[in-house]
Amino acid sequence: MSGMSESGLAPVLPAHWRWWEDGAHDGATNMATDQVLLDHVHPGVGTWRWYGWRQPTVSFGRNERTAGRFAPDGLTTAGLDAVRRPTGGRALLHWRELTYCVTLPLPAEVPWRRAYNAINDVLLAALTTLGIPAQLAGAGQPVIPDGPVCFDRPAEGEITVHGRKLVGSAVWRQGDAYLQHGSLLLHDDQGRLASIPGALAVAPPTAATLSGALPHLGDQEVRRLVYAATHAALTLIGTVTPFVTDRAWDSTLVSQHGHFASPEWLWRR
Repeated sequence: MSGMSESGLAPVLPAHWRWWEDGAHDGATNMATDQVLLDHVHPGVGTWRWYGWRQPTVSFGRNERTAGRFAPDGLTTAGLDAVRRPTGGRALLHWRELTYCVTLPLPAEVPWRRAYNAINDVLLAALTTLGIPAQLAGAGQPVIPDGPVCFDRPAEGEITVHGRKLVGSAVWRQGDAYLQHGSLLLHDDQGRLASIPGALAVAPPTAATLSGALPHLGDQEVRRLVYAATHAALTLIGTVTPFVTDRAWDSTLVSQHGHFASPEWLWRR
């Protein structure tokens, strides 16, 4: 299992993991939860959270330009909610997918891509265990923040199946803490972005999906198997225990929810 650097330095992935199979929430709650996990990273401890979405939701990257590309009225007309992530990247539609979030300590001197590659290796190991012919994308053209939508093409290190993007991920570094979260598509709903009234979004190429890779299984069974395979991959790295919130969790989450639900944050650029 990856996590060991090319030069033989200490593994970037922690030896202890908190595991959380969370439910479906609105966009602001999901992003607020990921931010709180980032704000409370503990030395030597990583957190792996799985979650879903209560309604179809478009998420924008932290620094992605929305002015002139998306408008509140258009999203409402299309029946879509919207949220801006604490991480970078480009717009994508969350709905029929498995969404993961990983937070972990990452010293300033360690390149963020070491953590990115190690987490993707965990996901890749889980998917290939299930018989999915997943691979990591090689270096290609750079992906710009204000470019096409997320599933337009895979970035270097993202997970693909037969050249098509299966997992879209985004990252953010905050001091000595690291956040990576992303979407494993159960079904390809990304084309709906191009149907938003007034949006300057082009339908991306057909994405790879878990339902296409495992056509004989229902969505709930696929979810169960991916969760179990990822949990097993983490046990090869260290100990895995259930995530438990502390006393300050609710109040901290409320504060962050207000931030991510605010129009000032969502439409800030």
